[in-house]
Amino acid sequence: MSGWQPVRRTRAFEDVIAQIERRIADDGLRVGDRLPGERQLAEQLRVSRSSVREAMRVLETLGVVSSQVGRGPDAGAFLISRPAEALSDLLRLHLGLSNLSLEEVVDARLMIEKWSVSHAAVHGADLSALTSALERMDATATAEEFVEYDTAFHVAIAEASGNRLTTAMMLSLRDSLRRYAVEAVERLGDTSGLMADHRRIHRAIAAGDAAEASAAVEDHLRRAYPGISRSPRAEDHEGLEGQQGRSDRIG
Repeated sequence: MSGWQPVRRTRAFEDVIAQIERRIADDGLRVGDRLPGERQLAEQLRVSRSSVREAMRVLETLGVVSSQVGRGPDAGAFLISRPAEALSDLLRLHLGLSNLSLEEVVDARLMIEKWSVSHAAVHGADLSALTSALERMDATATAEEFVEYDTAFHVAIAEASGNRLTTAMMLSLRDSLRRYAVEAVERLGDTSGLMADHRRIHRAIAAGDAAEASAAVEDHLRRAYPGISRSPRAEDHEGLEGQQGRSDRIG
């Protein structure tokens, strides 16, 4: 029995995207570089202008290019770098469609944030952004403001680790849950417990205590998402049972 499968012909706009990817990799195109105009690109690649437009729409959605309508030196598409925005949009859609569960998002966040706080503590990172977010969060009057600075606090942890990919992933995870976060803070009312957790995390990183920082993050997420995270503690072999749907809290 043959294992060969029919070859799928790609659509023209997919070929355009592949060509742009190749030029970025081979020719070292960077953020800010401008791509050829629509007509020029269509002629060079021997595709229709509609295929070029479709490719640009896809790349713009992915946060890779930004297109300026019109004529003159500012018209056309140029390369940008907004991976976090593209990841946020994708996560929001899949959460809305129930392709991803809240439990899976929290588990991913726990893994990323425990790694981030450990590295930030070990390498003695600059904590000015973390301190600023903590102070602003403590002075907020609305749920929207609290979530805004809460997000800034946790993204600052990822930035302090020095890894740009984990920072983009962390921002995407937090942004994808922003609407649920605001609703949860409104229901919770009293955020003093969450603030105590944040201060503990800050102290551990400032003290260079990676183990305490990691434990503080895990305790914080367990408080914020009771019954959601499946990641067991070293001393807890029973795990958490069941999924309680959308959490009533946010961290």
